[in-house]
Amino acid sequence: MKLKLTNDRLAIPIMTHPGIEMIGKRVIDAVNDGQIHADAIVALSNAMPSDGATVIMDLTVEAEAFGAVLHISDNEVPSVEKPLLDDLNDVNSLNVPSITAGRVPQYILANKIAAERITDKPIYAGCIGPYSLAGRLFDMSDLMISIYTDSDLVSQLLSKCNEFIIKYVEALKATGVDGVIIAEPAAGLLSNEDATTYSTTYVKEIVKKFQDDEFMIILHNCGNKGHCTQSMIDTGANALHFGNQCDIMSALKDTPKDVIVMGNIDPVGVFRNMKVNDVYDEILRILNLTKDYPNFIISSGCDVPPNVSMDNVKAFYSAVNDFNSNKKK
Repeated sequence: MKLKLTNDRLAIPIMTHPGIEMIGKRVIDAVNDGQIHADAIVALSNAMPSDGATVIMDLTVEAEAFGAVLHISDNEVPSVEKPLLDDLNDVNSLNVPSITAGRVPQYILANKIAAERITDKPIYAGCIGPYSLAGRLFDMSDLMISIYTDSDLVSQLLSKCNEFIIKYVEALKATGVDGVIIAEPAAGLLSNEDATTYSTTYVKEIVKKFQDDEFMIILHNCGNKGHCTQSMIDTGANALHFGNQCDIMSALKDTPKDVIVMGNIDPVGVFRNMKVNDVYDEILRILNLTKDYPNFIISSGCDVPPNVSMDNVKAFYSAVNDFNSNKKK
């Protein structure tokens, strides 16, 4: 189902973890089992009036497929335990894995089941961006230094990362989902010029290959503080998703009006830590602040974490509903 902007303010938080809790499962269950993951997506979609459904933003799936060792606990988002590549020269022997590696098949399954069961709103898959994947395969600090000392090897690593991501997005699109959120937070550590060279160049390839009238690319960069927004725009993605470190008004002013801007409610500071009334007030504040920008969709600044109060989630949607109702008076 194609996303259509309306006179009402749309709300699409990146949110799955409350659904996992709703069905009585743990994070470790959902990230390892596509059926449980899909059940969580569907349960949350049925319970809340989101204008789009999303999967877990798990930035370890692709790194694991390459062979990285993960830390996966019962109720925390998985993380990469240590870099796969000890030396950047190891990239020469790095093999691009099949999409049957690791937990990738379970994520493809989760998207397929969700696409079959959710028919009243668009569904967005997720994958990591090329620069962020490179930073999980090779130490992030060393990667940033290597941009200036071994740029050819960095480019080779990014090409291999992108080769895998392209195969993965192709498989995700085939599930019937309506788009993909490409999470590229590590690009926010770079200048706009470097982000353009080492991220935009590769994301643009994904956009050109897959984005069409029925499949949306949403580029997420919660590391962007406003300094590399242009590099995000230059990818050609239909929608740009900003984290809470970025001033949303600056992002809206910098972004062309025909590009959707999404964000940027703090997933921890607001969704998890605020009291219900404060969540409601903060959402209304952002909605009123951005009321003159019809290309804005309110969202969490990143994936809403585990252990968020459902009352806070309801307060988010209540504020959106009241804002839309008051506009019509």
